[in-house]
Amino acid sequence: MSPAAALASPVFLFYFAVAAGLLIFAGIAIPLLRRRLGDRAAHAWQAYLGWLILAPLGLGAIFLGRETTIVFLTVIAIFGFKEFARATGLYADWYMTGAVYLGIIATGVTCLVTHPDLTGPGWYGLFIVLPVYVVAGLFVIPIVRNRTQGQLQAIGLAIVGFVYLGWMFGHLAFLANATHAYSYLLYLLFAVELNDIACYVTGKLFGRHPLRSNISPKKTWEGSLGGLVMSLALPWALWWTFPHFEPRDLIAIGLIIGIGGQLGDLAISVIKRDVGVKDLGATIPGHGGILDRIDSLIFVAPLFFHYVRYVHDLYVGPPTGYE
Repeated sequence: MSPAAALASPVFLFYFAVAAGLLIFAGIAIPLLRRRLGDRAAHAWQAYLGWLILAPLGLGAIFLGRETTIVFLTVIAIFGFKEFARATGLYADWYMTGAVYLGIIATGVTCLVTHPDLTGPGWYGLFIVLPVYVVAGLFVIPIVRNRTQGQLQAIGLAIVGFVYLGWMFGHLAFLANATHAYSYLLYLLFAVELNDIACYVTGKLFGRHPLRSNISPKKTWEGSLGGLVMSLALPWALWWTFPHFEPRDLIAIGLIIGIGGQLGDLAISVIKRDVGVKDLGATIPGHGGILDRIDSLIFVAPLFFHYVRYVHDLYVGPPTGYE
């Protein structure tokens, strides 16, 4: 991954053109809707402003190269954990919070460095076992501080924060090391968002039966099915971006995104309902916090990563131009 490789990659140029086209189209269409619908279209405009920030940042990081992409995604994970820590009260314990920050940074480092005995970038072995060391370190903290009161809750929250937001989401950063990095990263970012939109639109049009009323009252079985159908169809339309995939792979990644994306969204909703907040942050205009944007990727990233690594390996021969 590099600026030169991005400009030579049909996959990167395709997704760049799609993102630019959608932003231009939405920038024209939403103001017209606001004239007709008034305040009912205000949220769409706020969401559009948010994407004017998110899309250039994400595409820019990927364009600049592997290192920039990994650092960018690691910073996203850090801010996501910060929102989680503030919402759950863990932020008051700076020892635990600081340890998780170090663990997330260590995850990014394992994605960046290359073990001398490995054939490709990234230290996969250390990346996989890192949660063992981080969890052990979290248990050491109350021992060193000679504390017991309230430590089980703090340790539990810290473990969830690191594993969920640092390590599981960190699989997305490790994909920047793959031969087909552009295909994997850009597809996941595009497909997960399209899955969310399909769930929302289908639910609005046809939704009758609540999916999980106590967790996310507005989500419906009809919307969930609509998102799944979209996720299963999309890989076939973009098969050309995965020249090494077989039909079974297209079905598998469709299921991973269609099911995993919705599970990630519902999991964050469980946390929000339990702590009694609508959004875990307000970092991005129209989008709430960082976690409200990356929640669907948290399940999808490791599921996709390990499927691809098991079936094809991350390093699939020399780059073909469709990486």
